[in-house]
Amino acid sequence: MDIRRRTVAGGLALAGICLAALPSQAQGTYPERPIRVVVPFAAGSASDIVGRIVLEKMADDLGHRFVVENQAGASGNLGTAAVARAAPDGYTILISASGPLAVNQSLFRDIGYDPLKDFEPISLLATLPNVIVVNAGQPLRSVADLIAAAKKAPGSLNYGSIGNGSSQHLAGAYFEQVTGTRMTHVPYRVTGQLVTDLVGGQLQVSFQLIPNVLGQIQGGQLRPLAITANRRSEVLPDVPTVAEVGLGGYEAYGWFAMLAPKGTPQPIIARLHAAYTKAMADPATRRRIVEVGAEPATSTPAELSAFMGAEAKKWGDIIRANNITAN
Repeated sequence: MDIRRRTVAGGLALAGICLAALPSQAQGTYPERPIRVVVPFAAGSASDIVGRIVLEKMADDLGHRFVVENQAGASGNLGTAAVARAAPDGYTILISASGPLAVNQSLFRDIGYDPLKDFEPISLLATLPNVIVVNAGQPLRSVADLIAAAKKAPGSLNYGSIGNGSSQHLAGAYFEQVTGTRMTHVPYRVTGQLVTDLVGGQLQVSFQLIPNVLGQIQGGQLRPLAITANRRSEVLPDVPTVAEVGLGGYEAYGWFAMLAPKGTPQPIIARLHAAYTKAMADPATRRRIVEVGAEPATSTPAELSAFMGAEAKKWGDIIRANNITAN
């Protein structure tokens, strides 16, 4: 009886050793070929630029390059859905943004995937704060001035965005909701025309992503009033946060994340996460991300999953409260 117990115990111990070795072996052999990365936005977009910076450094650690495919369309839904349907073998991953991963499910009737159920989270990559900007010729010099002007003449101030449901639109609608103001939303198709009209005075204000207006801010054509995040931007360190100017609890920013199709083996997720974490420890890589106006970020897969859920609820509530649609 004692011999049998020892034999069973020894067998279980050996099995445990073998099972424990599997993740290490999987990580040791993966990847064996280049990895396809889908970015569901156009080449040159913020998510594309940040993603390529990160992937370039990750490739050094993994020993194989990443092949980026830009599959733009349907506000990011098209490319994101394509990855949800891809083989979960670690050779197709996604770099997507807050729109397809947290906002669009409340804007569209059917986006073709479930952000929380159809992917394996890897890590948050970066956040991209909005900055409240006004034409430099406007007398508005603070957020308090903006609120006062909007309350004095409801609807008289125009704020621009790149379309209904965009991060700029949602940031503006959320601002109106928090401050009890009413402005007029003017949707554009392209950022360039929006910025041109903002500089020209046809628009009074915008809740823009920093990279879109950084040059005009630095050139003195636009005046930044506040960063819509809980800490100052490294690229605009002199601009206060909304909390610093009295709007505590109001935060609006875009973000990017890396995910894989549901069912991708956890050892592969761990390997990709480790490579990403190592890349983010490189000062030069972080500096390149900051230079484009984004804030480098890291998370565990579990933290990213919880974050996506919280963001989906927050923006879903705001979209419903303001009757925002994608059209």
